[in-house]
Amino acid sequence: MSDKFRILCLVLFLAILLATIINLNTGFLSLKFQDFFTETSQSLIAEIRVNRILVMLLAGISIPTSGFLMQEYFQNPLAGPDILGITSVASLSVAFYIFFSYGISLPDFLQNTFLSLSSITGGLLLMFLLLSISNRFQDKSYLVIFGFLVSALAGAVVSLLQFYAENQSLKNYILWSFGANNMVSRNQIYILFVLVLIGLFACFKSIKPLIGNSLGVSYAQSLGVNLNQLKILIIVSSSLLSASVTAFMGPVLFIGIIIPHFCRLIYNPSKLWQQWILNMLLGMCVMLIFSIIAEKTQIPINVISSIFGIPVILVMLLRQNKV
Repeated sequence: MSDKFRILCLVLFLAILLATIINLNTGFLSLKFQDFFTETSQSLIAEIRVNRILVMLLAGISIPTSGFLMQEYFQNPLAGPDILGITSVASLSVAFYIFFSYGISLPDFLQNTFLSLSSITGGLLLMFLLLSISNRFQDKSYLVIFGFLVSALAGAVVSLLQFYAENQSLKNYILWSFGANNMVSRNQIYILFVLVLIGLFACFKSIKPLIGNSLGVSYAQSLGVNLNQLKILIIVSSSLLSASVTAFMGPVLFIGIIIPHFCRLIYNPSKLWQQWILNMLLGMCVMLIFSIIAEKTQIPINVISSIFGIPVILVMLLRQNKV
């Protein structure tokens, strides 16, 4: 482990710590230290802020990891859960659940479970479809085009559902799609944590085979890499990580593309273990910064991530075109 990598990790860790402290002190009311640890009149607000930080940390770990896995597997720097349509299909699955479950009374735990299951199911189905057709495309950049088409179709179906939806279910979906991190409860965070943990375990198991896969299919097979098992690990990990965050926070766009891109710029892109760690640290830092901006401006998280991400992706496209 190089000194440069240690320094980068230390800087990012300190940035995460600073952003966490600023988040705890960002809001309409000023809180005191005891509000976070003792029962006071403002303890509920303190709990909301802690929940906000926890969910942003989990999102910062999950979405960049999902994008990192797909970019390394497809060998395409534009691959990501939103560009390939996974986020859109997960959002469509949630839309179906919200609109068609309106009027059905369920306990909060079951409501949250079905919400996450619908999102993850949609993400898994699309990932299976992407990986099944990936061998038919000689140029894997066609998968990006396919992802755009799937996103457009999912968006059209969601618009159709919104047109015929009841007022309250439409309102629920719009609030969800804004990516309101303040609305995520502690029980939802527990569910999200378990899903993220499973996704990270699958990611851990896939890093070593990915190193072999990056050297070419023939070389990977000569090293004993099970390519089918690798494909399943990528499906499970990237879908769980991106779709679980989408279920509770709405579609947080473009972070899964730009964070891996920045990590490759600041450190050796061939060292995948270190790249994964940097993706998680930088992802947490960026999401906490977005949370501060959202609280200060009252702009939804997904709008902030789009404003930040779209120019970066355009620059990436222009740089690739020059090459």
